[in-house]
Amino acid sequence: MKNFLSAFFMLSSIVVFSQKKESPKIELKQTIDNYLQQTIKANEIPGLAVGVVKDGKIIFEVYYGKENLEGNHPINQNSLFRIYSTSKLISTVSVFQLIEKGQLSLDDTISKYLENLPKEWQDVKIKNLLSHSSGIPNIIRYKDISVAATDQEKIERLSKEKMEFETGNQFSYNQTNYWLLTMMIEKITGESFENYILENQFSHSKDKILFSSNSSENISNRVVKNFYNTKTKRYEKTSENDGLRAHSGNGVNITLPTFLNWSINLNNNIFLDSETKKSMWKTFDFNNKKDRFAYGWDITKVNNHYSYGFSGGNVSAYRVFQDRNLSIIVLSNGYRYAPVQDQIINHIAGLVDKNLIDQYLLSEESIISEFLKVDNQNAEQNYQTLKRKNPEWNFQKTLNLTGYILIGNDRPDDAIKVFELNVKDNPNSGDAFDSLGEAYFIAEKYEIANKHYLKSLELNQKNDNAKKMLSKINQILSTKK
Repeated sequence: MKNFLSAFFMLSSIVVFSQKKESPKIELKQTIDNYLQQTIKANEIPGLAVGVVKDGKIIFEVYYGKENLEGNHPINQNSLFRIYSTSKLISTVSVFQLIEKGQLSLDDTISKYLENLPKEWQDVKIKNLLSHSSGIPNIIRYKDISVAATDQEKIERLSKEKMEFETGNQFSYNQTNYWLLTMMIEKITGESFENYILENQFSHSKDKILFSSNSSENISNRVVKNFYNTKTKRYEKTSENDGLRAHSGNGVNITLPTFLNWSINLNNNIFLDSETKKSMWKTFDFNNKKDRFAYGWDITKVNNHYSYGFSGGNVSAYRVFQDRNLSIIVLSNGYRYAPVQDQIINHIAGLVDKNLIDQYLLSEESIISEFLKVDNQNAEQNYQTLKRKNPEWNFQKTLNLTGYILIGNDRPDDAIKVFELNVKDNPNSGDAFDSLGEAYFIAEKYEIANKHYLKSLELNQKNDNAKKMLSKINQILSTKK
């Protein structure tokens, strides 16, 4: 009997200890879930999937909403999300795999691998494509180029356009860069881009990833992106079709579990060794000494910790906080007011790791969300409270962004209130007065708009937009006399 009681109490102690050990994990999951539920409600997000990897293990994976608004099929582990430009991260890893094998170099010119290029493109290097510093004309700006055009037909058409800037001078996001990388990957490997990606990054999950840059294509379990029509007050499905040669830039469709495993493999140096990853995440040296971007990866600073990632279509994002061994994936199918994928990542990062709590970003999130509420009479009070607590912080860009979100959602009167607050707090900012002038112009209050554009021009005499708008307003007012 004594031995039985001893064993019983020992087992009870183990169970209690285990429950105490698990409770912080359960509490964290509940906290993240509560936050996401609030965010979904505030932004009327139709569907969302979020995953978190910490120290090489998946600690959070959750699904909300439906795959398609017209059906009742819930988003789940088999749902395929088109991740749009987040696809570029997977393509970038494939480039660095070739670099690691010695089959490619960042300093190689693209003319080493591609023929019949315009003279101005000849000396553009691989590193310029990855860092978006090539200056090559951006293919999406030319609507006369068919998505079905051959590679050579596209090159011939783009060769008629001038270089956008001197190669290496600045960052300018450009879809042509990744289409050219696609061609080089295929030339070097002798495989199609899609097969090379599948074999070298998804060999054990080929049925959980597919390539399609056509949103109208009927694909089982695919989550369709939606946009909110402010006129009809309802969501509508997108129908973008960028063609088969856009897959490296925006055509990856993937399930959340597959993406999470990809992240684990990347962080465990399965795809690339640690030194290669360091070179991939190294800041590119732009000639203008202003822009900051790595090789295919955006660089974001959160509470003095650098993270690397990218977002796509305003509905997907991936970020890795390398020094904290943390990765976060956000996949959605639309938003009512503004894209929130980066906001979600920053917020969750702070919940998972207190070293990543960024009070400025949290304050920014609070300011925007309060002003976006339809019943937002407490928004300014919330803003002023945050300002008093942190007088050294400037929220000019935050207020400006909020105002334009409100304009985009047919709420010009609310936008005017936010822009008025911005010029009050930033009386020497020509940009703030320019935005206020635009809001009054949209509200058809032309005389007041004229006054604010004049003030903007007084503060910034190089403001060509203000000059153009003043001319337009004068024409409108003259016709009314």
